[in-house]
Amino acid sequence: MQQYVTLEKEDFNEFIRRLAKIQKVVAPVKRGVKNFAFEEVTSGEDISLVYIPTILPPKKYFMPQREELVEYNKKEKKWKAKLEYENLTIFGVHTCDLAGIQCLNMVFSDKPKDINYLVRKNKIAIIGFECNFYCDEYASCKVVDNHLPNGGYDLFFTQTLEEDLFIVHINTVLGESLVRETKLFTKTTEEDMKKLQAVRDRKKEIFKDEVNVDYKGLQPLYAKSFEAKVWEDLDKRCVACGNCTNVCPTCYCFDVIDDINLDLNTGVRYRRWDSCQSEEFAKVAGGESFRKERGQRQRHRYMRKFNYPFKNYNRYFCTGCGRCSRTCMAKINLKETTNSLVEEEKQIIGNER
Repeated sequence: MQQYVTLEKEDFNEFIRRLAKIQKVVAPVKRGVKNFAFEEVTSGEDISLVYIPTILPPKKYFMPQREELVEYNKKEKKWKAKLEYENLTIFGVHTCDLAGIQCLNMVFSDKPKDINYLVRKNKIAIIGFECNFYCDEYASCKVVDNHLPNGGYDLFFTQTLEEDLFIVHINTVLGESLVRETKLFTKTTEEDMKKLQAVRDRKKEIFKDEVNVDYKGLQPLYAKSFEAKVWEDLDKRCVACGNCTNVCPTCYCFDVIDDINLDLNTGVRYRRWDSCQSEEFAKVAGGESFRKERGQRQRHRYMRKFNYPFKNYNRYFCTGCGRCSRTCMAKINLKETTNSLVEEEKQIIGNER
C-alpha cells in the first residue's frame, strides 16, 4: 500500500532548513529571466517552486561534467583509481528529470557497469516535485508519458490546488527516514487524498499529446525516417554548437583524456561530457567521419531519443523537458521536427495511393 504524509506550506522553510542540517541540499534557484539552476540552499525561501527546467539537468550531480578517474606515475608504475562523490539531497526534481535519471540508471547499470556512477547515485537522495501545469511552450512531457510521477525518487511532493499543503509520497526507506528525522509531517486524511486526486484530474484536462503522433507511434515514425527530407532542413540550420546535448538529461556520452604534467611522468586521466553534434565525435583514424554533415548528426541525436533506446530499454530517452528546443541557437524545435516527420509520412502514403 502506498504511503503518504502531508506538510503544511507554512512549514516548508523549516523543512528545508532541517534537511540542510542532515546533508547538503540543492534545489532550483532563479538565475535571471526564465533561467533556473540547481544550487545549494539552506532555506525554503531560496527555492523556486514554480520553474521551467533548469539550464542543466540534475544529471550534473550523477555524471559530473569533468571527473578524474585515475592518478598515475609512469616511472613508479603506480595507478590510483579516484572516486569523487558527496552525500547530497536534490529537492524539486520534475517528473521529466526523474525520467532522465532513470534512463541514466539503466545505461550505467548495464554491462559493463559504471562503478563511479553507481556509487555516486547511491549517495544521493531525490525529492521530486510535481508540475501542476506546463512549464512553457517547449515542454512535451505528455507524449512521452513523463507528466506524472513514475518512481525514481525517495520522496515526491505534490502541491494542492489551494497551494496551502504538500502531499508527499514516501517511496523508499531513505525517504521514510527523511520524513522521520525532519519531524514536520503528519498523516494524510481522506480529504487530503481527494485533494491529490483533484490535482491529477486537473492535469488530465491540461496535459495532452503535444505533437501529431501518440506515444506508441513515435518509435515507428522515427524508425522509418532515416531518409526523410527533414534532416536536410536541419542540416542547413544547425550550427553544431552542442547546446542540445549539453542540456539533455539523458545524453551520457563522454570522452576520456590523459592530462600529462610537464614532467612527462605524472598525470591524471579524466572524462568529460562529449557531444555527438561535434564533427570530431564520429571521426576515426585517417580523418574519416561517419557523420560529417550536421543533418546526419541531428538525425543521430533524434534516433538516440526515439528509436535506438526503445529497442534496447523499451523506453524513450526523450523526457519531454524541452531543454534542447529552449537552448537551440538555430531555433530547432523538437516538436516541430516530429510534426514535420508526421506530415512527410502522410505525403508519402498519399503519393503511394
